[in-house]
Amino acid sequence: MRYRGFGRIGWEVSEIGFGTWAMGAEWGPVDDEQSMAALKSALDLGVNFFDTADVYGDGRSERLLQRLRRETKTPFHVATKAGRRLRPHLAAGYDKKNLTAFVERSLENIGVDSLELVQLHCPPTDTYYRPETFAAMDDLVKAGKVRHYGVSVERVEEGLKAMEFPNVESIQIIFNMFRQRPAERFLADAQRRGVATIIRVPLASGMLTGKLTAASKFAPDDHRSFNRHGEAFDVGETFAGVPYEIGLQAVEELKRLVPGGASLAQLALRWILMFDGVCTVIPGGKTLAQVADNCHASALPGLTAEQMGSVRSVYDRYIRPHVHQRW
Repeated sequence: MRYRGFGRIGWEVSEIGFGTWAMGAEWGPVDDEQSMAALKSALDLGVNFFDTADVYGDGRSERLLQRLRRETKTPFHVATKAGRRLRPHLAAGYDKKNLTAFVERSLENIGVDSLELVQLHCPPTDTYYRPETFAAMDDLVKAGKVRHYGVSVERVEEGLKAMEFPNVESIQIIFNMFRQRPAERFLADAQRRGVATIIRVPLASGMLTGKLTAASKFAPDDHRSFNRHGEAFDVGETFAGVPYEIGLQAVEELKRLVPGGASLAQLALRWILMFDGVCTVIPGGKTLAQVADNCHASALPGLTAEQMGSVRSVYDRYIRPHVHQRW
């Protein structure tokens, strides 16, 4: 496992982290013992950055990380999120009262006195024009309940706007072979400002593993079944917003680029790591095999200029018209 600096916070984090959404909810059936085995395996393989949220299984993923800390001695970082508990989910709800309540609940779930990193959880765009929201986060830092804070965004423009607030120290964004726009400006701006980047949905909800087919079936409680058109939340979170059939066609092209002894998932993760502005990538994983496959991407050789160009060509031909200007 290789490690990278985490913006101006100064942590050294594993370039392959761990996203725990699937261990909470909305990815089909979950089993806590299987989840714990996967988390412990990740630690053994060098992962030291885990991303979670208070809404993943109504706190289930946060509580699993508390258990991981109790049952292991290896230190690791936890980043959680707050805001999606709001009903309705409106910018005005990101106020001091609600954010304080969300933070206090996460403190209990994770079992700590101060949260290392709290991210506003994909708030409405209007939130980035409400200085009082960021002032509330500043107050939580001053109170010692939060050490650092950032935002998780849906769109590049939201990330660029968030960086204008001086105490935003991290931004989480979707970036993968199917969502390449952050490479045009966002990553360089974040690096220049010392803002850490957390890359989510790196495998496009499993599409970039190469294991899905036209016949693949998903459980009713799996977002890949119920959010194909953005019925529950932003459609960009499901298959990166790419129409399913189009994604399958692009994947067949990408499979030709996989080097011997590697998997398409590893190639997709290594592609992301080719960009200097990336601090950590957070694929999920329910099984030991998935975790090992993800982590071993860190050891792959860098992609050649020819490989990078081929990935770009596939993107331009299949994917760009569907996603590029949207997010």
